[in-house]
Amino acid sequence: MDGPFLWVDEPSVCHREEMFRLLGLLGGLAAVTDLGTGAAADESLARAVVASRLARALGGDAEAVRDVVYVSLLEHVGCTAYSVELAAALGDDVVATRAFLQADLSTRETLATLVPALASATGRSRLGVTAAVLRHSAALDRGGPAATCEVARTAARRLGLPGPVLDALAHTTASWDGSGVPAVAGAAIPYATRLAHVAAIATLFALLDSRDRATAEVRRRAGKTLDPELAAVCLERADEVLDGIGEVDAYELLLDVEPDPVRLVDPARLEQVARVFGDMVDLKSPWLHGHSSAVADLAAAAGRRAGLGQDALGRLRCAGHLHDIGRAGVSSRVWNKPGPLSASERDQARLHPYHGERIVARVAALAPVAPLVGRHHEHLDGSGYPRGALATDLSIEARVLAAADAYRTLLEGRPHEPPHSATEAADRVRAEVRAGRLDGDAVEAVLAAAGHPGAGRRPRPAGLSPRQVEVLRLVAAGLSNKEIGRRLVISPRTAEHHVQDVYSRIEVATRAGAALFAMEHGLFGGPRDDGSQPGQGDPAAGRDPRRAR
Repeated sequence: MDGPFLWVDEPSVCHREEMFRLLGLLGGLAAVTDLGTGAAADESLARAVVASRLARALGGDAEAVRDVVYVSLLEHVGCTAYSVELAAALGDDVVATRAFLQADLSTRETLATLVPALASATGRSRLGVTAAVLRHSAALDRGGPAATCEVARTAARRLGLPGPVLDALAHTTASWDGSGVPAVAGAAIPYATRLAHVAAIATLFALLDSRDRATAEVRRRAGKTLDPELAAVCLERADEVLDGIGEVDAYELLLDVEPDPVRLVDPARLEQVARVFGDMVDLKSPWLHGHSSAVADLAAAAGRRAGLGQDALGRLRCAGHLHDIGRAGVSSRVWNKPGPLSASERDQARLHPYHGERIVARVAALAPVAPLVGRHHEHLDGSGYPRGALATDLSIEARVLAAADAYRTLLEGRPHEPPHSATEAADRVRAEVRAGRLDGDAVEAVLAAAGHPGAGRRPRPAGLSPRQVEVLRLVAAGLSNKEIGRRLVISPRTAEHHVQDVYSRIEVATRAGAALFAMEHGLFGGPRDDGSQPGQGDPAAGRDPRRAR
């Protein structure tokens, strides 16, 4: 197989340290598609479980069950494909996608479902939304489904899934009556697609409302968008196929339904899986295209220059690819807005690291990556988001990722800010270091990895920056935070952050411990990092008050 999985006959092998279940990886990361479609929590997982049960009820063999599990799980993996166009036309791609999925597209109810949802989300009048829907309906009907199917098929190919899964996902917006895209009907639609469609409607309305509503919607759509024979089996076995949905942990249910042999992913290809999802989310805005993979490459190169080990570099690469996956849950309107964000939009945007961390943390193989994803917008001085974490909470890996993301964002530009030259971007991130927000060593490692001449610094104990060495000397000399702030022309609060950061890096908790560390590593004598001698630039430093006048 060319893809990132292996066929294994021993189920126990999936628990070996060196291999991971592909379904476990995709099951966790598929929550991105729930965010991107405004779905209920774990809808993608529940949909795959329902589809597997329905496949077994229909007498499907292991191969048929396995295929439909992956097709159902990834049914909406192309949900970001048309986000930009959908948001531009209707104002909110996430809300619009949810409304389209709930509406029976074979009837006139689309407007009744879509208009109030969009009016509420965007603050526009219903009349204005109706006009927009009618004006753009032809383009949306033509472009959206085609892009969704193409992206879903490409994602499955890059994940190494087999041909039947690719073919089924390429028909994900087809309809039994031929009204969908591509323009095929009936049995010409792949079996796994037809089965996944029935499972999707049953799951959506069971989670949204009730089992009775789910069966009513399946019955109403049978023979129109849904295969009537498959729908009939779903209705006949509804208690069985919907058992526990919305009540039991869908992730655990999902892992139980995959037939043997399971598909396994080698850790060496873990990054490949992460990159697929990062690329899918980068489709949310033209300004983001290639951003995640660029951050991954730059962060790993910078980490190497910073002396990080192979495990840390692997975490940095995966975190780079996945750091922005939480963007999927925020409308492309926000990411593409050229002017200032409203308070509500700003709050939504600032939560994307939190959503990304929650998704990644659920995957055991990626658990060490989750804290990096959640902290890529945090600052050393506590001014970042979403938690306002302080320097003591930020590992060197998190600092490198934050610096790489900041630098790449400046180079690429955003709708509200044009791209900067490499020199301008370097100046800007160095200014962030001086302000106490980004880590100096991390920034210099990033700039060196990006090819800036003169970037990089000679190694210092514990990776201390020149400013941190200066703070260490002042702490060891017994100065208070207020006195350090006055000496360095910074606020006492910023001085406190610097002090705590130094303590964390050198692993001490007292002034005496800091003084011993400085003495051990020769940080009191000899040339300073800026080339001056101790005492230069500070008339009081180095002066012995006991010396006779």
